[in-house]
Amino acid sequence: MTLHRRTVLLGLPACLLLPAAALAQAQPVWVEGQAFERRITLAGQELLLNGTGVRAVAWFKGFAAGLYLREAGRTAAQVLAQDGPKRLQLRLLHDVPAEEFMKAFRKGMSRNAAATELPVLAARMDLFARQVAALGKVRKGDRVDLDLEPGRGTVFSVNGTLRGEAIVGDDFYAALLRSFVGDRPYDSRLKAGLLAGAS
Repeated sequence: MTLHRRTVLLGLPACLLLPAAALAQAQPVWVEGQAFERRITLAGQELLLNGTGVRAVAWFKGFAAGLYLREAGRTAAQVLAQDGPKRLQLRLLHDVPAEEFMKAFRKGMSRNAAATELPVLAARMDLFARQVAALGKVRKGDRVDLDLEPGRGTVFSVNGTLRGEAIVGDDFYAALLRSFVGDRPYDSRLKAGLLAGAS
């Protein structure tokens, strides 16, 4: 390599010298105009974007979603069996009354929980319902994070602001997550997208 060529290369911004694959990994994933970061940090651990999808009924698109895990998961069993933190991030594509938002969660959790689980989850579902109701409405563009933090439980935040106390018990988060990736999910195409597996 000539001295001139070496000097030119050294003067280039670092991003121009990265391989195309590395640049692609640094870019967010865009879904319905919403950007999902490929990597995040939660509870001191790095999580990877496992997959994304859209909750849609006919022509109506309610929200885009992204699932963050420590390791790639391509089945519900793999996702639910993972230890450590998890994040399910929703990006609202329309305004939704809090009551309707929670009604969907109750229905999804009930459809995917065993009959013996429902009484155990009931009080915590009511607590979650109160946290959601306090919002009044979730609005287009809102970012809803549903996190599992080891030692704390389910942490619910909107646009980075914590909404109430953590809901204890990994079983509650598992029931919530099964609404999206379980045997009877909200949306089968959304489930497939969330279980795409980190690349």
